[in-house]
Amino acid sequence: MVSSSPAPRPYALITGASRGIGRSLALGLARRGYNLLLTARSAELLNELVQHVCSKYGVQAHALPLDLAEPNAVGQLAEWATGLAPDLSVVMNNAGYGLWGKFEELPLATQLNMLQLNMQVPVTLTHLLLPTLHKAQRAYILNVASTAAYQAVPTLTLYAASKAFLVSFSRGLRYELRASNISVTCLSPGSTDTNFADRAGMNKAMQQTAAKFSMTADQVAHAAITALFAGQAEVIPGALNRLSAGLTRVVPKDLTEKIAAGIYEKYLP
Repeated sequence: MVSSSPAPRPYALITGASRGIGRSLALGLARRGYNLLLTARSAELLNELVQHVCSKYGVQAHALPLDLAEPNAVGQLAEWATGLAPDLSVVMNNAGYGLWGKFEELPLATQLNMLQLNMQVPVTLTHLLLPTLHKAQRAYILNVASTAAYQAVPTLTLYAASKAFLVSFSRGLRYELRASNISVTCLSPGSTDTNFADRAGMNKAMQQTAAKFSMTADQVAHAAITALFAGQAEVIPGALNRLSAGLTRVVPKDLTEKIAAGIYEKYLP
């Protein structure tokens, strides 16, 4: 009698994996038996996560500390990922951040860096990895947007615009790949208990307001992974967030913009 060896574990690549939603996505996939390829700027946090998932879930995990907004970083990541995991079957474009403040007052270079990370990085990485994903029996792409994508948000103007781009990109790519082995899902979380507000430069008063409506990163990641493997086009975790996004389809745009401005502008210094 010839014994068969167990099937190799599939690999997933997650950007922005060191903390917040990215870390929770990594933990959720490790629980499902996925080997992990993890990238973020913090080598220390990545290494801690690698050790944790390897010891707790018995999966393989590899880390590549990178600032993906730097020139050639995405190409380096794609080459590293395909070298380690030619059978890569999941790509999660999670890295990104926001900036809070008036467009004309925020440094232009900082805003352009945000746009680079929020839009060009996931587009470039996806394009580079599609040939590898096509080789898998079944493959999945998750793009992390935001409920801010569904309306203009004064004082988060470029952030909201960049996330609207991701929703549109995800849906268009999903349709193009509809007859293939690759499914594309867009995650649009609302306020989440992460370091987003600190990175965006929000003051304590603004953060306290956002915290009243926050979900945990684990809750968001669970909803995202469930939707991803169910092949859903979009997922908005949380009933209140789904209601808010749905109202933007029927409420006049000038009114939703006025409401959003009323929430965010009053806390500006």
